[in-house]
Amino acid sequence: MKTSSLVWFLLSLACVCIATDTYTQKECLTEKHTYNSCQKVFCDPWKRCVDGKCICKPPYQCPKNKTMGVCTESQRTFLTYCQLKSAECSNAAYRFASNSPCKGKFEISVKKRNGNIVKNNGTVLIKLPGDTKEFPVCPAKWTITEANVACKQLGFPQGALSEPLKASFKEDVQGQHTECLHVTCRGTETSMAECIMKKDTVSENLWAAVNCYKEKRDCTDDEFTCVNEKCIPAEHACNGDDNCGDRSDELCCSDCRNSFHCSSDICIPKHYVCNGQMDCLKGEDEAKCKVEGSEGEGSENRENNEGKDHNLKGERSENNNDDVEPQVPQDKKTDLVNAVNFDIEAEIKLIKESISSVSCGIPVKQPDIKRFKRIIGGTKAKENQFPWQVAIKDGAKVNCGGIYIGGCWVLTAAHCVRADQPHKYRVIIELLDRLSVSENVDSFPVKTVKVHENYKSGTYENDIALLEVVNIYKEPACMQVDNNLVPACVPWSTHLFKTGDTCVVSGWGREEGFTKVFHLKWGNINLMNNCTSIYKDRFLNGMECAGTYDGSIDACKGDSGGPLICYDANNVAYVWGVVSWGENCGVAGFPGVYSKVAYYFEWISRHVGRALISKYNI
Repeated sequence: MKTSSLVWFLLSLACVCIATDTYTQKECLTEKHTYNSCQKVFCDPWKRCVDGKCICKPPYQCPKNKTMGVCTESQRTFLTYCQLKSAECSNAAYRFASNSPCKGKFEISVKKRNGNIVKNNGTVLIKLPGDTKEFPVCPAKWTITEANVACKQLGFPQGALSEPLKASFKEDVQGQHTECLHVTCRGTETSMAECIMKKDTVSENLWAAVNCYKEKRDCTDDEFTCVNEKCIPAEHACNGDDNCGDRSDELCCSDCRNSFHCSSDICIPKHYVCNGQMDCLKGEDEAKCKVEGSEGEGSENRENNEGKDHNLKGERSENNNDDVEPQVPQDKKTDLVNAVNFDIEAEIKLIKESISSVSCGIPVKQPDIKRFKRIIGGTKAKENQFPWQVAIKDGAKVNCGGIYIGGCWVLTAAHCVRADQPHKYRVIIELLDRLSVSENVDSFPVKTVKVHENYKSGTYENDIALLEVVNIYKEPACMQVDNNLVPACVPWSTHLFKTGDTCVVSGWGREEGFTKVFHLKWGNINLMNNCTSIYKDRFLNGMECAGTYDGSIDACKGDSGGPLICYDANNVAYVWGVVSWGENCGVAGFPGVYSKVAYYFEWISRHVGRALISKYNI
């Protein structure tokens, strides 16, 4: 680990994202992110992330736990809601209608004040399956989110206009309806039957209304252009509400209007915070809820959802047999009157919890240190502090580091290895001091070396490689046998961490003056926005800059192939970069350059298998 004391890199302060206004980011908007962009959001559990897009899973990939049977509009039954949504993802004919046994159709209509049915502009009425009565929708809590779902079900894919969302009705019509339905949707539903509904008494001369969007025109300068070509008022972007209907107005926001700002620059409604489901990629919307508690609406959401979890988990354990029809908890029968008499929001949470998750990024034995307290150059690492750090022995020397990512696989830099000489290398784990190797330190012979096929040694472009070690213990855990080795998580999104985030680099590289280092050392450095202004045409796609403003922490010769680790809001470690190259060592104005691992997620997954590195449902 090299050190220096010069002042540098103040010019990086000028390298900020250029925004179209105070909130939206022009550079990001060109990428046309929507709710199906897994670079920005989590995919629904019936989809998976491939090349940055959420695509349909086959139904058999849904969790097999028995939860509840559900019906389509054509009266076809599926064992679970996830299986139905997976089938509908590929074929719209399988739209959800009710729980099983099938009770009939779920119907939605729009009417004018005189009671005439219209196509797109009027008050909303709902007929529940198995019921002949029509219910108006209560105006309270009826927002653009719910209106979008209604319009999409009615055949308007761009959703609804933000006004009007309420409409008065004639007194002679009022007497026909004494009850209304409170409707709450997430926004991604294809049928209002999936929304949560509760009965209430009609109390005022208003019903919920929709005005479905059907315009085809160029947006004005005062409007935001959605990815689906819908035009919305510019001030409606970055407010947490899905005004576009495809969420494109909330995914490129440097700041948020009266909503919660995720570090990946997306805006979510405030009531999503502490609701028991992670909506921000780094999990900051849920990270502090259990430890510090929350005030107001978020705290109530966490408390309520914990109660729902208890009921659902109990129900699942009692109904794990596919032949047994799950029973709706008694406390829900009186509250919920939607098509399935079930809290589908809690159902989705249960599905997510049923999907297996990769265990990574958390040391088995936590070292007694405080991370990120202050920037310290060249601090000696403690035992188990970086349980994913490995050393790569080339013949008799350790010239490079590597990162354990699970199974029999280690990530390193392409310039550290040669694909045709795997027999030359051994991977050493749990190594702290190169001069005093413990008897307990394991080493693994290398079976295969996979260098990126487009690696260019002259420019360090695509400087990334994988080592597959020999499974010497012949155990499924491969390298994780009788040791404290832990894989670092592999990031799937290039938006997971960003400029200014503090991360950790570690290795056995040279110090200032190229003094040899024998003990594993580490230091905190900051991610930099862009190094094109410094390295000109040498800074290429797939590279990441990181360092400190005074050059006091940097990677150097011998650190190559080692990890640049960033931590999410739950202190889970992700290998954000692989030490690649730089101009000199510890010189102000010349930060280190790393291979950006998220950029190579698909390449890595093709070689090691997606299941090995997919921490979430991707």
